[in-house]
Amino acid sequence: MKDIAATLHAWQAEGRPFALASLVAVSGSAPRPIGTALAVDADGTVCGGVSGGCVEAAVYTRCREVLDTGQAAVETFGYGDEDAFANGLTCGGSMDVLIVRVEPDDGAVAAALAAIIAREAVTLVRAVEGPDLGAAAARTARGTTGPLDLDGADLPESSGRVGRFAVEVHRPPPRLLVYGAVDFARPVVTLATTLGFAVTVCDARSVFATPGRFPGADVVVDWPHRHFATARPDADTAVCLLTHDEKFDLPLLELALVSDAGYIGALGSRATHRDRLARLREAGLHETALARLRAPIGLDLNGRTAEETALAIVAEIVAVRNRAAAGFLTEAQGPLHH
Repeated sequence: MKDIAATLHAWQAEGRPFALASLVAVSGSAPRPIGTALAVDADGTVCGGVSGGCVEAAVYTRCREVLDTGQAAVETFGYGDEDAFANGLTCGGSMDVLIVRVEPDDGAVAAALAAIIAREAVTLVRAVEGPDLGAAAARTARGTTGPLDLDGADLPESSGRVGRFAVEVHRPPPRLLVYGAVDFARPVVTLATTLGFAVTVCDARSVFATPGRFPGADVVVDWPHRHFATARPDADTAVCLLTHDEKFDLPLLELALVSDAGYIGALGSRATHRDRLARLREAGLHETALARLRAPIGLDLNGRTAEETALAIVAEIVAVRNRAAAGFLTEAQGPLHH
């Protein structure tokens, strides 16, 4: 639902009811995570998707029916010889989709959408079995909204099924801290914001660190190490050093490598990296901390342009976040989605 939150929020604000189809369970190989959603309004306008195209037509039809009847439903779609291309998952998995009619004054959905748009954490719980099928409640930092009673409920930290309830956990977007307002930084920002990262660009040189050069990012004019000292990074924070200048890099790395940041990468040649490591050892950093530094930064795509370099950098960040080997799928074994 995160991908279409702004559209759904606008529909509610305009007083437009809509049918919301949400992926609530997955078995085997399926292309999208739990919480992925498709919505259809009374005019037949559609936004989002639940399967990457495999079952969209069938889900759309059921959404129109639920929008007319108001009767919530759970539909199961899976691979089968007879319906693989009609309404099945050709990737071999199966999935359950909850379809409900959402009114403009639906408080639970409204609270969830508002939190997602504000980049705040929210857990949306909905009944997928029983007489209250489709009933929902949203829990945010400000409390719980909706008819389901969640008082005292021990909700999971990740999306999934708990008894007769489907739980969607929406966390704040991952952060990307880009240090160095260089040419490579512009396509890095573009790609990262497209992927849903909250991006900050920091550089001590005000002539380069301008909002006009980095649309979609927060731009800070400051020394990198001074900015990082107040950034409070966590496991969902990636740190990308593109300054390629030791007077910026070394003081920042001394802080970043002992922080909770989930990814730390730095631009530079192998020779630059060897020299950088030697200087960091002299500063007293332990080998365990030094091993966290990914340099030269990025996947080996043999790119030359700024855009290709940015793709290599952002792809590595995504791979590290997803604990993926980032090899060629054609040479890999096992399921595509794991």
